[in-house]
Amino acid sequence: MAEYIVSVDIGTQGCKAALFDGDLERVAVSFVPLDVCSPRVGVAWQEPLKIYEGFLAAIRMLLAKSCVKPQEIAVLGIDGQMAGIMGVDTEGEAVTVYDSWLDTRCSRYVEWMKEQCGQKATQITGGPISFTHGPKILWLKHEKPELYKKVCKFVTIGAYITGRITGLRGEESFFDHTGMQYSGFGDNLRLEWSDELLGRFGVEKNKMARILSPFEVAGKITSSFAAESGLVPGTPVIAGCGDTAASIYGTNVLETGALLDCAGTASVLCSKVDAYAPDTANQVITLMRAPQKDQWYPMAYINGGGLCVRWGRDQLSGPQGGTYEELEKEALDVPAGSDGLYCIPHFAGRVLPYHPNLRGSFVGMSWNHTRGHLYRSILEGIAYEYAFYLSILKKMYPGYAFQKLYTMGGGARSKLFGQIKADVLGVDVAVCEEVDTALRGTAKIAAKAVGILQGTEDNRNKKTELRRQEIYIKANEGCKAEYAEMTEGYQSLLENLETFYRNRYIATDSEKKMM
Repeated sequence: MAEYIVSVDIGTQGCKAALFDGDLERVAVSFVPLDVCSPRVGVAWQEPLKIYEGFLAAIRMLLAKSCVKPQEIAVLGIDGQMAGIMGVDTEGEAVTVYDSWLDTRCSRYVEWMKEQCGQKATQITGGPISFTHGPKILWLKHEKPELYKKVCKFVTIGAYITGRITGLRGEESFFDHTGMQYSGFGDNLRLEWSDELLGRFGVEKNKMARILSPFEVAGKITSSFAAESGLVPGTPVIAGCGDTAASIYGTNVLETGALLDCAGTASVLCSKVDAYAPDTANQVITLMRAPQKDQWYPMAYINGGGLCVRWGRDQLSGPQGGTYEELEKEALDVPAGSDGLYCIPHFAGRVLPYHPNLRGSFVGMSWNHTRGHLYRSILEGIAYEYAFYLSILKKMYPGYAFQKLYTMGGGARSKLFGQIKADVLGVDVAVCEEVDTALRGTAKIAAKAVGILQGTEDNRNKKTELRRQEIYIKANEGCKAEYAEMTEGYQSLLENLETFYRNRYIATDSEKKMM
């Protein structure tokens, strides 16, 4: 019986694929890097064809690395970037680029939507209006009207790839329900498109794709894709979900009130709750429906937080290059609080809350600061932002303790980063042994979709459980006072810098042409 599962995570920086057996034991993994076209800050897109080619290469590489026959593969699942959007035509072919979540050209439409129905939209969709689908669709409608007319359906990148490999036509395109809070036009409770929101902004309802559960089979692999990839025609492909949703689901953290840190290209802090309660008051927390529908993931994120860490490595290492380990070794010798040095990690604007003109900054420099201070301050800046998110979560959900943080993603490999988060947030941190939990989450969804796993829990093998406490980081009480003072100072700095940049930022002529 075929019981192997192929799971693919389409991230900003690359396509990662993994092969799992029926017990969710990982057999093989592959990775193919992807490029982001970013001619300047605020402009970022990816070519759908290049993403497809990367996806195809990752599948081929995966099959070559394993000894599993394609006939033994029961199902394929895909997760992908969430806050970006693209359009397909009636044939399901891409007619736009993938407008990345890092692209901020839609800012005027963010402001328009906020002015028209900010709180109402948050109540309906579950998420504050920001650099997400709604404003991006409006940007295309008003700035590129001829291109907008060619769009049959708007889809996420994961849905586009799934449609391409299963031969879905434009009208058959889909939108998985974990992305509703980013949609700008979706009713997250009813799982349908909001006539009220679409009508207010003149967006045709027939351009919105059908909404599917991540567990539904969206289609089957075509003969043409099978010939390209080496997979078997007719292999089912699930609808899948967003990468953050897959990451959380893949941890198997079941308790409500747990904190989860997705330390990838974005820096995401989220939790698990049972009730739908959008953040209409603060406009900070976005509420994601979990893959299994009966749970919610309240979350907020730094647009490119992980890119800030990579920037620190690249720029502080010199022309010869360097490693994270070298910088962390120096940062370990720096005291908590980096001797008063702050890094504001919003290099491309702040997403939640919406402060588009804010920029990254180092504040408090002295002659005594070293590159170790600079690098540590970047990590601390991300943790200070998390502390702000946590303060909002505590107000929204006073019945939850929020005492433990589970960390995953590439940033989870850094013990220093984990210790800083523990100390700043005042929580203990459990590090997932398998940091690429999105791959496991998508594999688990796919396995349940075709009956390899049954019910809520599968008892055949304990490998389905999270391996998360191989590294366990305790909060250091000795840092509590210093970090409390630095966190308070960080919030004050943000308020002042946001005003400064809002009043002084003027786009250059070249930037205006890009808008």
